Amino acid sequence: MRGMAGQAQPDILAIHAQNQPDKPALICAGRQVGYGQLNLRANRVAHAVAGLGAKVDDRAAVMAYNSVAGFEVSGGLRKAGLIGVPVNFRLRGPEVAYILNDSGAAFVFAGPDFVPVVEAARPEVKGERHYLAIDVEDPPAGWLRYEELLGAAGDADTGAGGMLGASMIYTSGTTGHPKGAFRGQGVGTELAFQSIQIFGLDPDDRHLMAGPGYHSAVGYFSLLTILMGATVVVMPKFDAEAALGLIQAHACTTTFMAPVLVQRMLDLPAEVRARYDVSSMKALIAGAAPFPFALKERAVEMFPGALYEFYGATETGVNLVITPDEQLRKPGSCGRPTATTEILLLDDDGKPVPDGEPGQLWVRNSGLASYYNNPEATRRSLRDGFFTVGDVAYRDADGYYYICDRKIDMVISGGVNVYPAEVEAALHAHPAVQDVAVIGVPDAHWGESVKAVVALQPGATASEEELIAWCRERLADYKRPRSVDFVDELPRDQAGKLLKRRIREPYWEGAGRRI
Repeated sequence: MRGMAGQAQPDILAIHAQNQPDKPALICAGRQVGYGQLNLRANRVAHAVAGLGAKVDDRAAVMAYNSVAGFEVSGGLRKAGLIGVPVNFRLRGPEVAYILNDSGAAFVFAGPDFVPVVEAARPEVKGERHYLAIDVEDPPAGWLRYEELLGAAGDADTGAGGMLGASMIYTSGTTGHPKGAFRGQGVGTELAFQSIQIFGLDPDDRHLMAGPGYHSAVGYFSLLTILMGATVVVMPKFDAEAALGLIQAHACTTTFMAPVLVQRMLDLPAEVRARYDVSSMKALIAGAAPFPFALKERAVEMFPGALYEFYGATETGVNLVITPDEQLRKPGSCGRPTATTEILLLDDDGKPVPDGEPGQLWVRNSGLASYYNNPEATRRSLRDGFFTVGDVAYRDADGYYYICDRKIDMVISGGVNVYPAEVEAALHAHPAVQDVAVIGVPDAHWGESVKAVVALQPGATASEEELIAWCRERLADYKRPRSVDFVDELPRDQAGKLLKRRIREPYWEGAGRRI
């Protein structure tokens, strides 16, 4: 049982607070917060939400930049038995309202930059919920002040909370509607300790939290650091040179970054990179997007012996890992399965494919998520206990896997998932658009960028800039097309389905990769 009701479980923050109260749990913007203080503040969050009527398994949405308060809230929600729902802070209006409605979040926490965003979404949010404004002195009507609530709350340990709480992280679906990847028991301790072992993590680590905390892998590796009683160095927002400065200043030993963040550091002028000593880094863990081999070679040169890469998903966790000593020996591979992961590569008829032949990748482990409130989507993704997110891969004779295609049409740009159906729906609403296909095209910086291929209504006119601006008003910035090409007609089959592969092929000729 989780939470303030039911049988108590030892809470990881309370354990560290008792054993090492003064050890820094967090370093953020020059401020250090010890485990004792973090535990006390998390207790106040737990008591505050309980005082507002929280029940075990209530959902609580959080929209904020990385911050000390973010860790207070996540720790307090776990102690109170609530389920955290991190909200991508690049979403706007209807996108935010959809997640609040679909999750049924009883509580909504927002940082100062995002109180206006959530407030703008409120007219479309159904039902009553508690809105809590973090670091806002004069929030809009209907909002509660975070500090005021914590100031009136108790700080005694709840005696509950467990090691790793339940989670629900929204990941977009092929229909364009986000789906909540739900783990009612959180990440199992077996899988957590396996990750600690694989990546060589330990209690003396100083982990740089570089990417946004709403990203499942960013949150996961930061949580592992807290689980071990190590220190998280928090970047509110990523900046390449600032990241190098923090690695040097705090002798950071581990970090997780999407490849685009690694590239931003490597693309700094040589004289800038030379100012910083990054030799303390023992595990630079990359994932969430394709990692071009030329970029990987540069990363290995700057961080020798430190570069790990993994393949996984919000729904399936860490599945394949390639270690530093294998990186250059197996170009293009994302590694071999972890000890607790089973992999199947199946053809369209559900039959295993031989080595060297591509097949849809299916994963089985003890940490699979289900889609909250969407049993049909869960059913479509499951086969005999194996889960797929639609990726296609092949295996070589040594058992290493290579992601070579994506059965679904998802675009991964800078480690962020973009699903074409949602962008296509926005463009279809433009009066000049007759037909549209949204695809990912090669991009040296982002891995892929979003392109719209548009057929206009007979006699209608619209420019590339006009259509991009149209999307900017309706979608998060990372979803809008970076370019638009115009054609007379888009290819469709007899059933009317867009032939995306035929549309994509000309753009990927000569790229040396398929995604």
